[in-house]
Amino acid sequence: MIVIGLTGSIGMGKTTTASMFAAEGIPVISADDVVHDLYEGEAAPLVESAFPGTTVNGRVDRQMLGARLLADPSGFKRLEAIVHPLVRAAEQAFVEQHRRAGAELVLVDVPLLFESGATGRVDRVVVVSCDPDIQKERVLARPGMTADKFEAILARQLPDSEKRARADHVIDTGLGLEAAQRQVAELVARLRAEAQGKDGTDA
Repeated sequence: MIVIGLTGSIGMGKTTTASMFAAEGIPVISADDVVHDLYEGEAAPLVESAFPGTTVNGRVDRQMLGARLLADPSGFKRLEAIVHPLVRAAEQAFVEQHRRAGAELVLVDVPLLFESGATGRVDRVVVVSCDPDIQKERVLARPGMTADKFEAILARQLPDSEKRARADHVIDTGLGLEAAQRQVAELVARLRAEAQGKDGTDA
């Protein structure tokens, strides 16, 4: 089985691209979705302890937490120390579940794949990318987004050029949805063939 790590900077179209892999029949787990669930459960009391006043009714209020981190970026390290091990455990359980089920490919969608040192947990790194002007236009169109927030987020992310250089495969989303879908379908076909070859070799 080949474990695909999908990543990309904010606004590059990573979530949409992950859904394209899912449409190709690839099991997908999203780190963002895992964090969302954790913020409503297991991680909430831990976050409240580290950042008092950022939970409401036992759930992490992402806007309040985001405002706290924007004011004091040093808090990111404390938050990552809480969240990353829990996310990693969920990802590992997901991968093992599908490995036992005989899946050829699985995809782990991790926004900070390079930044969190998670590349060793995947077999192939796929980076989603587009022109910086398209990226900026997409991000600033989001509700509640400001130029300052955008810059703060970019400051925590590896530059797109470096991600592309370190990628095994790049999906360019700046050419439109159909072009991106073609790129994903071609890549899935190649990786499936490789996975089947590996299985044959192992046998």
